[in-house]
Amino acid sequence: MSLVLEIIGSTLILFGSIFLLLGGLGIFRMPDVYTRLQAGTKATTLGGMSLILGVGFLKVEDDWTWMVKVLIIVIFIAFSNPISSHALARAMYKRKRYPFIKNDDGNMDAYKEVSENKKKEEK
Repeated sequence: MSLVLEIIGSTLILFGSIFLLLGGLGIFRMPDVYTRLQAGTKATTLGGMSLILGVGFLKVEDDWTWMVKVLIIVIFIAFSNPISSHALARAMYKRKRYPFIKNDDGNMDAYKEVSENKKKEEK
C-alpha cells in the first residue's frame, strides 16, 4: 500500500509541476491580460491542486489527518482561483485597461453590447 501511495503522490506532484510550468509559460507568451489571466488561472488551479494532493498522498501513510487538510485546501483553491481571476478581469475591463486584441473586423469586445444593454435596462 505504501508503494502505491508513493507512486500516486509522486505522479500527482510531477503532473502539478508540469501544469504550473505551462501556466508560467502561458503568462509569458500570451498577448493580452485576459488570455494571460485565463492561462494562469487554469494552470495554477489544476497544477496547485495536483501538487497539494500529491503531498497529501505522500503524507497519508504517516497521518490520515493530512488528507483531510489537503482536501480542504484543494476545495479552497477550486473556489478562490476562478473567483479572483474573474474579479481581476472585470476590474481591467471596467477601467478600460489592456484592450482586447482586435481582429480584421476591428473589434472583439463581445461584452460591450451586454454591458450597454444592461445600462439601458437600469435606466
